[in-house]
Amino acid sequence: MGSTTVVFYVVIVTTLILGLETTRSSADDHELSPNFYDYSCPAALPVIKRVVEAAVQKERRMGASLLRLHFHDCFVQGCDASILLDPSDTIDSEKLALPNLNSVRGFEVIDDIKAEVDNSCGGPVVSCADILAVAARDSVVALGGPSWEVQLGRRDSTTASKDLANRNIPPPFLDLPALIDSFENQGLDEKDLVLLNGAHTIGFAQCSSFKNRLYNDTNINPAFAEKLKLVCPSVGGDTNLSPLDPTPSNFDKKYFSNLIKYKGLLHSDQELINGSTKGLVELYSQNFEAFSSDFAVSIVKMGNIKPLTGYEGEIRIHCRKVNS
Repeated sequence: MGSTTVVFYVVIVTTLILGLETTRSSADDHELSPNFYDYSCPAALPVIKRVVEAAVQKERRMGASLLRLHFHDCFVQGCDASILLDPSDTIDSEKLALPNLNSVRGFEVIDDIKAEVDNSCGGPVVSCADILAVAARDSVVALGGPSWEVQLGRRDSTTASKDLANRNIPPPFLDLPALIDSFENQGLDEKDLVLLNGAHTIGFAQCSSFKNRLYNDTNINPAFAEKLKLVCPSVGGDTNLSPLDPTPSNFDKKYFSNLIKYKGLLHSDQELINGSTKGLVELYSQNFEAFSSDFAVSIVKMGNIKPLTGYEGEIRIHCRKVNS
């Protein structure tokens, strides 16, 4: 009986230790991992996928909007969900920065995801930053693009920076050298630049972002420009929308095909046909499989920009405000 008791005790202690290690690993592991929530909330990723698919089915444009949120988040302070924070006495909200104001959208979908994920997890286990990263992947898949393993374990910032958003998010009027510099400042190379701009294979842009190109650029297809002027007059119409490529609800290679025809909507898009990036544009205009697989690699790389991990930051209860 004594021997049995000792064995039983060892089993209990071992089980407790393993349980503690499993619980502790999420907080102590400072490396992102696709398995981060396997023990703490295995339902999280299926829930995010379901809500994203419903949102995209309701409005196809939402897929591009959710992908853009992830991009605009990562280029400011790293991928920390700072873009989601509303203005307050202590938050200089990035939503008010010029690249985001009356432009970025999808916040309500993120709110819905957060509520459903927290309900499934029994509390705030999954960070808003990770929700952004997973929602971006699921949006691309919902529109016919590639899938990839999302690295997880980011934590949420307690700060935001409108100034950094204004400085770091590349505006649509940049020339190629400035685009390259902007991406290099985030640890991304020229290939990443081409691929991540390839996200413009889905979605729309406001007239204000391409008006100067229409009326001043010379490297634009004349018939294409004249057609766009009906949507984007020289005076007014700044919020009118035009698709970024001919199939804005399908993740395909037509964005790159358009650049070769000088039908890039944004000045910064058309710049990719110049100089050192031209060969990549030509490759991806002909090979969707290469674009898809390479895009997945680049967006994972972008998702690794300066994440908060371990005990840095927090897991927000509400994505729009820091915990009190």
